[in-house]
Amino acid sequence: MGLALNRDELAAYLDEVFPQVKGDFTVDALSPMQITMRLNTGERHLRPGGTVSGPAMFALADVTIYALVLSMIGKAALAVTTNCAMDFMRKPAAGQALIAEGRLLKLGRVLAVGDVLMTSEGSDKPVARASMTYSIPPEGSAAALMS
Repeated sequence: MGLALNRDELAAYLDEVFPQVKGDFTVDALSPMQITMRLNTGERHLRPGGTVSGPAMFALADVTIYALVLSMIGKAALAVTTNCAMDFMRKPAAGQALIAEGRLLKLGRVLAVGDVLMTSEGSDKPVARASMTYSIPPEGSAAALMS
């Protein structure tokens, strides 16, 4: 199975459907069923103590799998998260971008299941891991046609 959207098409579509976070996330690499994304951390992503907050880390995991699903199925803006389990393993390095390696374990007609492993830029030690499930709008539904 090949990509429905290449890296540039995916980045442009994410900017179009989520202009409120434009510039927060970068697609570093994309191939079928795998993606590398970056959270370009700024002051608004930090918690007291200067480290990346849990909600910002969740956002990176969520956007990573969302982007990967879209890259495989095409423009389906209303694909939605139906489940997430996250493990926070260590404090991210202060002042560093977060890198997420995402992979789809299953891509069906209705559900997509993926894993995300996050590290601080320049380190190979995981800071968090997420397991995500996405619901894919049925073909021809109003949700699928909104893209």
